[in-house]
Amino acid sequence: MSRKVCITSVEGQTGFLIAELLLTDKHFQSQLDSVACLTMDPSSAKAKELQTLGATVTAHVPGRERAVAAALTKTGCDTLCLVPPARADKLDVAAELAAAAKKAGVRNVLLISAAGCDYAERDKQPRLREFIDLEAMVLSAKGDPSSALGHSPCVIRAGFYAENLLLYSEQARNEGLLPLPIGENHKFAPVALGDISLVAAHVLTGKGPHGFDDRHRGQMMVLTGPMLCSGKELAAAASKALGQTLEFDNISDREAKRVLKSQTDIDDSEKEFLLEYYSLVREGKTNYISTTAFHDVTGQHPTEPDEFFHKYAGELRPKKKRRSG
Repeated sequence: MSRKVCITSVEGQTGFLIAELLLTDKHFQSQLDSVACLTMDPSSAKAKELQTLGATVTAHVPGRERAVAAALTKTGCDTLCLVPPARADKLDVAAELAAAAKKAGVRNVLLISAAGCDYAERDKQPRLREFIDLEAMVLSAKGDPSSALGHSPCVIRAGFYAENLLLYSEQARNEGLLPLPIGENHKFAPVALGDISLVAAHVLTGKGPHGFDDRHRGQMMVLTGPMLCSGKELAAAASKALGQTLEFDNISDREAKRVLKSQTDIDDSEKEFLLEYYSLVREGKTNYISTTAFHDVTGQHPTEPDEFFHKYAGELRPKKKRRSG
């Protein structure tokens, strides 16, 4: 049974890591005939690296559904990993990709969505809530008997990426602080991006009589990290991994905006997404963990916070103060 996978938005970290895992892990390699990548920046370092690893890299120019469908058809893919791009028009781009996949006769589709989108309110957290609209667009094909796309869908609602905490590495190194606008008491469970990639790779390579493995087909997989953490508990986990004290700083939403603006080059829409997720934490809407899907799909245990911080210790370890005199 062939499996030709196409992954979108590989210029971003999520799409890139999923593609990289499929191309470098021997188990996943053995389950695939080919890996194609759609990117809006074919000249990017990530696209070139994936090409070196054996992927077919195709330019994705949004705006014309027919052209996008032609690009998908050219890849020969039967399976689409739809990763919404990190840009303001992600809803339009993803909707166009879903429609183009129908035209191209793609059979299986995995959508990378966002945990918490179902708790988000449209007027307060619009960037989060739009993932509900994305899910509806992809899953609506399920009721269309004329579309091959609807027969084998899967959605991964990815929790707050632990890697987002690295955006505050400057404060961690220079001031020994972890500044987050999440309040003092409510908790959330950051998930390592590598864990999301691992589940996605299993889904994309799993096979069954209708496309995806029947254990995955039609699933809504909510993936968070394995530990609920307040800001203080996150700082404690980081301190344990670093061997040095890192303190939580409960900053205001206004200060968080200033920090993100001054020291990150991520798209403004992604900054808005992060701030909206922090507001969900403050509202007590992230006080849960969801690891069952991870265990069921991979047979492994997701990354614990201290494991994550140990991996990135070099970026976060506070600078030692010089002794005076």
